[in-house]
Amino acid sequence: MTQDFVISAFDTVAPPGPGLTGWFDQRAELGRGYRRLPPSAQYLLAAVKRALAQEGIGEALLAVPEERRAVAVGTNHAVAGMHAEIDQATVAGEARLLSPTAVPYFSPNLIASRIAMEHALKGFSLAVHTPRTAGLEALQAGLRALRSGRADWLLAGATEAVPPESDKAAVTVRGAAEEGALALVVEPAQAVRAGGRRALGRVEVRSVFVPPGQADVPQDVRAALGVLLEGLSYGAGPQVRLTGDCSPVARAVEAALDAPTEPAGAGSLRPFQAIAEALVQATAPQIVVTATAAGNVSAALVTPSTPQ
Repeated sequence: MTQDFVISAFDTVAPPGPGLTGWFDQRAELGRGYRRLPPSAQYLLAAVKRALAQEGIGEALLAVPEERRAVAVGTNHAVAGMHAEIDQATVAGEARLLSPTAVPYFSPNLIASRIAMEHALKGFSLAVHTPRTAGLEALQAGLRALRSGRADWLLAGATEAVPPESDKAAVTVRGAAEEGALALVVEPAQAVRAGGRRALGRVEVRSVFVPPGQADVPQDVRAALGVLLEGLSYGAGPQVRLTGDCSPVARAVEAALDAPTEPAGAGSLRPFQAIAEALVQATAPQIVVTATAAGNVSAALVTPSTPQ
């Protein structure tokens, strides 16, 4: 019998308002030793720290053997600033001035690895970087691994940092980029009940690919989404929340679902945040969908726990 997993906690780090600089105090959030880490790594480390500080969560983690704990992280532009810094220093012949502490983070995979190292998450460490859908896909892969017996406890996260102006790939028609992080804790439902805690709810994620060249054929898009949403037990009831860009794929998904697209910047954070919002704000199941110009479409069925 497949074990039942639930979302037991989450926490987030996000700017309190648009256009603010210096809003995140890494020393206050994390202490000493984190100044050289990319902002995106700092954000996620802080979100994880906040989540684990919630009542019963840290204790539950310590009760799980280290080799049965896991982490899965999604991001798109987490280290774009580091890439730009390395490029500029190399071109200027000043590579020697780069910090040996910071330079390894040219690989965004190291953000998940840093989380795993700090919290002894030795079951597996996974990083996903698909445009916009990375956060949902990280959660999907993490849940699949839990159900296959790879681990018993999962930390799923998404983090983004504002990329440099030179990173044209990050610029959307809205001219915005996401910043901040969110961390979800996934545990066996039985363990949450045994600890006298209440789960926030359950999440199921599915993904499909809509070929961009076929996105103007409504029946093909509806067929792809039908497979996707059928796997989520989709019916007439759940409200659909769609985030996406203005690409043909996103417009086709919008038309097929008959759901307006919520504005979002460049990155994978906003759809992940929508899952957390549905867990604490919704009173009925919601489906969070995101689509991107490359053809990747992911949907999450979020079923909040009923009050007890």
